[in-house]
Amino acid sequence: MNLEDMRRNYADRSLDLTNLDANPFTQFDQWMRVAIETEILEPNAMSLATADASGRTNLRTVLLKGFDHRGLVFYTNYESSKARDIAENPRLALSFTWLPLERQIIITGRAEKIPATESLKYFLSRPRDSQIGAWASRQSEVISTRSMLETKFAEMKAKFSRSEVPLPDKWGGYRVTPETFEFWQGRPNRIHDRFRYSSDTAGAWKIERLMP
Repeated sequence: MNLEDMRRNYADRSLDLTNLDANPFTQFDQWMRVAIETEILEPNAMSLATADASGRTNLRTVLLKGFDHRGLVFYTNYESSKARDIAENPRLALSFTWLPLERQIIITGRAEKIPATESLKYFLSRPRDSQIGAWASRQSEVISTRSMLETKFAEMKAKFSRSEVPLPDKWGGYRVTPETFEFWQGRPNRIHDRFRYSSDTAGAWKIERLMP
């Protein structure tokens, strides 16, 4: 296997300042719609990078479940490793990679828990077995066998067999308030197009082109 010889020359699209909306949330919405229409597998999948108080980093993939002018929302167990990191250090980064479109979006910002009423609304929209899964998994804890998890799932399924599945106390959403957006478009010869939006103290957005 020779990874040094693996290369693709991105050439399908370009990106210029005149193509960008002044509002990064609008630009994000436009690109997300294209990713969905292109039928990319899990277009809302995003890499989530966190760091604890000591600076030790962690990375995983989660699903974006909503966004508006306030920020981007994802859901998790509030006792997971990501939640522990956010409790110590709310600053994080998100990355969307859409290789069929030769595009990336990188977002940095701060996360905070959303109100329980918002978490409940989303929780009730989930398939019943996914609701039960939220009760069965103590996310990020070590287990010796998968059968332990399957047994716990069966126990929770039996427990709620004759009732609605309630929202777990330790499960809910976070909203990431962006401080920067970077839109990346692949170009030939690794001379890619990169534009960064950054917000000032007044909430206005500045757009700058970056070297690739």
